Amino acid sequence: MKAKLLISSLLLGTAILAIAKGDPVLMTINGKDIKLSEFEYLYHKNNQQQIEKETLDQYVERFVLYKQKVADAEAAGIDTTSSFVKEFNGYQKDLAEPYMTEDTTYRWHFVNEAYERSKKEIDIDHFMLPLGNSQAEIDANIARMDSIRNCILAGENWETLAEQYSSDPSKQRNHGHYGFITANMFPYGFENEVYNTPEGQVSKPFQTPYGIHMIRVNKTRERNDVHAKHILKLFPQNATEEQKAKCKAQIDSIYALLKAGANFEELAKAESQDGTARRGGDLGWFGRGRMVQPFEDIAFDLADGAISEPFETRFGYHIVKKEGHGYPSLAEARQGIDAAIGRDERTALIVERRLNDMKAKYNFRDNPEVENYLNKALEATGSLDSTFIAQSIKGCNMPLFTYGKKESVPVKALLSQLNTKMPIPTVDAAKKFIKSRIDALADTKLAEYHARELVNSNPEYRNLLGEYRDGMLLFEISNRRVWKAAGKDTVGLEQYFEQNRAKYNWDEPHFKGIILSAKNDTILNLVKADIATMAADTLTDALHNKYGSDIRMERMVVKKGENPYADYLAFHEGNKPERKGYNEFMILEGGVISQPEEMADVRGAVTSDYQDVLEQQWKEELAKKYPAKINKKVLKQVK
Repeated sequence: MKAKLLISSLLLGTAILAIAKGDPVLMTINGKDIKLSEFEYLYHKNNQQQIEKETLDQYVERFVLYKQKVADAEAAGIDTTSSFVKEFNGYQKDLAEPYMTEDTTYRWHFVNEAYERSKKEIDIDHFMLPLGNSQAEIDANIARMDSIRNCILAGENWETLAEQYSSDPSKQRNHGHYGFITANMFPYGFENEVYNTPEGQVSKPFQTPYGIHMIRVNKTRERNDVHAKHILKLFPQNATEEQKAKCKAQIDSIYALLKAGANFEELAKAESQDGTARRGGDLGWFGRGRMVQPFEDIAFDLADGAISEPFETRFGYHIVKKEGHGYPSLAEARQGIDAAIGRDERTALIVERRLNDMKAKYNFRDNPEVENYLNKALEATGSLDSTFIAQSIKGCNMPLFTYGKKESVPVKALLSQLNTKMPIPTVDAAKKFIKSRIDALADTKLAEYHARELVNSNPEYRNLLGEYRDGMLLFEISNRRVWKAAGKDTVGLEQYFEQNRAKYNWDEPHFKGIILSAKNDTILNLVKADIATMAADTLTDALHNKYGSDIRMERMVVKKGENPYADYLAFHEGNKPERKGYNEFMILEGGVISQPEEMADVRGAVTSDYQDVLEQQWKEELAKKYPAKINKKVLKQVK
C-alpha cells in the first residue's frame, strides 16, 4: 500500500508540470522543466499579495531560488517519505473536493430551481405518520396514509383527521395547517412534493427520513419581501415593569437621536443588543411568517426608507428601518441558497451525478461475478461474520471493479472495511449492505482517481496543488538546512558569537538571573533559610523538589521595562507588581550586567543572524548544484 502511494505521489509530482500543448518550457532546473503557465500563476499571485510590486527580473531571481530549494528537497528524498506522502495525499483530497461540487450545469439546476421557487409562497396543510421500525411497518403506514387520503378526497375534514391521527407534534397548535412556506424551509424531498402538487390538490403519501407525509396545497402567491434593519434593546423573558420601563427609556433616547439626524447603522452598531449589530442592524430580506408580531406587520407597513417609532415584542423594544421591498436578486440570494443546498440531499445528488459522469468518463465496470460469489458465501455461512470474511478472502482473487487505465480494486479492500460485529438480521439484508459498501468504495476510488486526473485536465487545480506540494518541500528542506540547523549547531553559534561579539553589545544594562516567586511570605522565608544550606550547582533542582508548585522560578535576561519583577527587584523601578497566587518574590541568583557575558545571553539574535549565514551558504551551494537554464524568448511572453 505504501509503495502504491509513493508511486502515485512521484507520478503526480511529474504530472503537475505536464500541461496542455502550446505551453512552452520557461526554465529547466535539475533536469525538470518548468512551464510558462506555472510561472505566470505564481508570478501574478505574488504580485497580488505584494504592497510594492516586484519587477519581473526580481521575481525570476526569487522564483529560481525557490525551485532550486525544491530540487534540493527532492534530492534529499523528502517527497518519498511516508509522512510527506500521507500529508500530501490529504491535501490533494481536500483541494479536489470543491471541484466535485463546483458550479456545474447540475448544480446550477438546483440553484436556479431554489431561486425561482423562493419567489413563491405556498399555503399548505400537513399530515404525518411515523416511519416504523421495519420495511413492513413503513409499507403499512404508507397504506394507512393512502386510506386517510381517500377519506380527505371523499370530503372528510382535514383538521379533524389530523387532530385524531397525525403524529406531527405541531398539530396541537396548527391543527394540520402549516400556512405559507417557501423554498429552503424544509428538507428538499418535502419541498419537492409541495412545489409539484397543484393548487387545490392533495399529494400522494411520500416518505422522508422523518416519517410518512401527505400535504394539501391551498393557495400560491408571489412573495413580496422586505429588506429591513433594526435596533433592539432586550429585556428578560419575565421582565418586571421596572425593567421594561428602563429598556423603554433607552430605546426612546435612541429614537430621539435618530429624529435629530443620527446615522441609523452607526447607532445600531453601538447600541443594539442583537446579533445583527455588527452589520448595522441589517436583517437582510425576509418574507411573511419569518418575524414575530407586531415586528412583521410594522416592517411591511412602513414606507421604503422610513423609520418606525419604538415598539415592543416579547424580546424587547425595537426600532425598524425599512430599506426596501420586492425580492432579492439571484446574486443577493445566492449565499443563502448555497448554504441550504449544502445542508440537504442536493449536495449528495450533485456528487452522485458527478460520480456517474466519472464512471462513464473513466470506463468504470462492475464485476458481477464477485457479487454472485459474495452472495453465495453469505448464503453458505448464514451471516456477515468472521467466517464469511475468511472464506471470501481465501477463495476470491477477482477484482471488485475496474476503471481508468487498468485500475482495479481487490475484494480484500472491501472485506477489510466490513464490521462483522454490526448486527444484520437477515442474509438478504447482509447482501444489500455489501452491495452498498461496494458502491461506496467505488465512489471513493473514482473520486481519488478523478483528483489525480484533475492535474492534467484543470490548470487551476494543477497549479494550486503544485504550489502546496512545493511549499511542503520548501518548508521541510529549509527547516533542515537553516532553521533547525542553526539551533543545533552549538559550536557554530559560539564561534559566530565570538567572531562578532561587538555586534551584540547592549546600549543599556540587563538583569541576568533567576527570579523566584512564592505563594506567601512564610514559604519565601523558608526558601531563604534553605538557600544557605544548599549547594549552588543543584540549588534550583533542590528547591523544586522540596517546594513543588508552592514556588515558581523564572530564568531571564531582560533590560529595564521588559519584566515588572526585574524592574522592581533589580532596577528598583515602579511599584511592587501583583501576581495572582504568587505575590512574594526575590532574586534567587544573578544581577545587573552591562554587556553580554556569553552567547546564551543573546542567543535569539545570534541564532537569527547565523541562520542568515547558513541561508547564504546554502544559496551559493544551490546555484552550483542546480543551475537554472532560462529561455529568454519564453520569458518575454510573460503577461
